[in-house]
Amino acid sequence: MLSKKFIINKIGHAFLHVIFWLGVLLFYTYLFGADSKTFNDTFIFAFFLMPVTIAVSYVSIYKLIPNYLIKKQYALFALYSIYAFIISAYLVMVSIFFSLIFVSDFEYAQMAPATKNMLFIITAVYLVTFIVSAFKLLKLNLKNTEQNNLLKTKILDTQLKLKEQELNYLKMQIHPHFLFNTLNTMYGFALKKAEETPEMILKLSNLLDYLLYQADKPFVLLTEEIAHIKDYIALEELRFNDTLKITFKTNNIDDTQKIAPMLLLPFVENSFKHGVIHKGVLNVDIDLVCETNKINFSIINTSKKPDTTSRGIGLENIKKRLDLLYPNQYAIKIDNEASSFKVELILNI
Repeated sequence: MLSKKFIINKIGHAFLHVIFWLGVLLFYTYLFGADSKTFNDTFIFAFFLMPVTIAVSYVSIYKLIPNYLIKKQYALFALYSIYAFIISAYLVMVSIFFSLIFVSDFEYAQMAPATKNMLFIITAVYLVTFIVSAFKLLKLNLKNTEQNNLLKTKILDTQLKLKEQELNYLKMQIHPHFLFNTLNTMYGFALKKAEETPEMILKLSNLLDYLLYQADKPFVLLTEEIAHIKDYIALEELRFNDTLKITFKTNNIDDTQKIAPMLLLPFVENSFKHGVIHKGVLNVDIDLVCETNKINFSIINTSKKPDTTSRGIGLENIKKRLDLLYPNQYAIKIDNEASSFKVELILNI
């Protein structure tokens, strides 16, 4: 069933067409009435010429342009345009004979001068057709532009959702093993009724809040990331006890600087996950320096012979996040030696 809005739009559309063609009728009347003795004669001639103009214009905008020109079928467009021109030229000749027979009573001298010139009449008809066709092409172009912009927007939205899903997937891969290790350590401390247990629970609570809630934000303060790295280190120190020797140096930290959440923490986590105790100690050295529009971050831990399989998975996930969050704005350097593993990150903010 047709809606009321649809019917009103169609009526309004038809009304605009009627107004336009009445304007063309008046235009023809004054155009062909130049040097004419009677207004009525030129009005009748113009009125008889209107069906030709309307037919040619509608064939152009509803058939030739959308079906052939827009679809780039140029040969068929040219062929059917020639057909339309021949037919319209024939109808213009009929209009001239009409003017001679019915308006001027076979008195050639009584005809309006402009109605005698077939080339002038065809030019007038195709002038209107050209204007109507140009408006149609402009309308189609605007419509196509709007559809293309809408399609681009949908594509960008889809890509953004895919990136968000990929980011969430990568975040999920970062910390499960740390949580299990920490809970096991807390279980051991709880059995011993150690005094450090409440402190461990508090730090773990802060970290979980950061991992589960703050990580959904697009950016967090760099100082927040540093604070949670320190909490993470404190938990690992409790877990490793005397077998861990770690330094965490920060320099020139800007309190207003923001970065993507959980950007540096995975590097620290990776060093503990794949670090190796050498001579009874796991050494981890972390340096974080802020410069103008740049962050330099490096971390080195004791290691064994190069093993790129396990480390590669964690670092590849980190690189994917960096590609999504900071495309072409970072550089990573990895030194995987016999007894140490070092990662350097330079991030342009």
